[in-house]
Amino acid sequence: MSGEKKRFFSRLKDGLTKTRNNIVHGIDSVFNGFSAIDEDFYEELEEILIIGDIGVNATNSIIEKLRAQVKENHIKQPSECKEFLIRSIKEQMQVGETAYEFEHKQSIILVIGVNGVGKTTSVGKLAGILKDQGRKVLIAAADTFRAAAGEQLAEWANRAGVDIIRGAEGSDPASVIYDAVNAAKARNVDVLLCDTAGRLHNKKNLMEELKKINRIIDREFPGAHRENLVVLDGTTGQNALQQAIDFGEVTNLTGIILTKMDGTAKGGIAVAIQSELQIPVKYIGVGETIEDLQKFDSDQFVNALFDIRTSDTEE
Repeated sequence: MSGEKKRFFSRLKDGLTKTRNNIVHGIDSVFNGFSAIDEDFYEELEEILIIGDIGVNATNSIIEKLRAQVKENHIKQPSECKEFLIRSIKEQMQVGETAYEFEHKQSIILVIGVNGVGKTTSVGKLAGILKDQGRKVLIAAADTFRAAAGEQLAEWANRAGVDIIRGAEGSDPASVIYDAVNAAKARNVDVLLCDTAGRLHNKKNLMEELKKINRIIDREFPGAHRENLVVLDGTTGQNALQQAIDFGEVTNLTGIILTKMDGTAKGGIAVAIQSELQIPVKYIGVGETIEDLQKFDSDQFVNALFDIRTSDTEE
C-alpha cells in the first residue's frame, strides 16, 4: 500500500471513530454478552446493525448469511462468528472491476447531487485523480445557478491542472454542456467531467434539465461511455439514501461518491446505500484535500470500521 493510501486509511479509520462507537462496540457487546448463538443473539445483532444506519435490506442479508455460515461450520460460540460477520459486511459492499471502466474509455461523467454535499469539490478532486492516472481531463461548469460555483470549480481545475469550460452565471446549463462536449471532441479529451446544478426541491425542472443535457450528449457524442455519479453527504445518514432514490428517478445512476465520512456516526450508511439501491459506492471522501477522495474499497472500509490492522495498513 502506498504512503498516500496508508494516510488515507488512517484518516478513514479516525473518521469512522464515531461510527465504530455506534456500531462496532454494540456488536462486540453482543458477541461478548451471549454464551450461545440463539434467536436472541441474532435479534440483538440485527437491532444494532439497523440502529447503526446499515439499513434493513443489508442487515437482513448479512444476518441470513451469518445464520447459514454458523450452521455450515457448526459454530457454537458467538465470539467465533465475528469473522464471518465482518466477511459478510465486506461482501455486501463489493464494487466489482467493471465499476471503473470509464477510466479506460473516452467518457462523460455527470456529477449530480444537492447543494452543500461537496459536489463541486468532488468534481475537482476527481479531475485530479484522473489527471494523475494520465488521463486528459476537461471540466464543464454546468451548475450555472449557484453564485460562485464556477469560480470554485475554476480554482479546483487550476489546482488539478485541467481545462474548464464555463458559461455566464444564469446561462442555460445545456449550452455549457454543448460547448464542453464539442471542445472535448476537438481536443481529444479522455474524460469530460460535468458539474450540474444541485436542485432537488423542484424535481420537474431538474428532470427536464437533465433530459436536455442527455439529449445533447447522445446527439453530439453518441460513442462516449456514460457515468452518472450522485454525490451524497455521509453525515446525513438515511437522508442521503432518500436523495439517491430521488435522483435515481431523475436519471440512471451508475455510482455514488460518499463525502464527509470523517467524523460522522452514520458511516454505516455506506453499506445501506449500496444494498438498498444496488448502486456501487465508487469513491469515498474523508476531508478537504485532493488526496482525501479515494476509490472505494470494501475491504479497506470494513477494516477501518472494525479497526482491523493488516500488513498493508501498518504505518
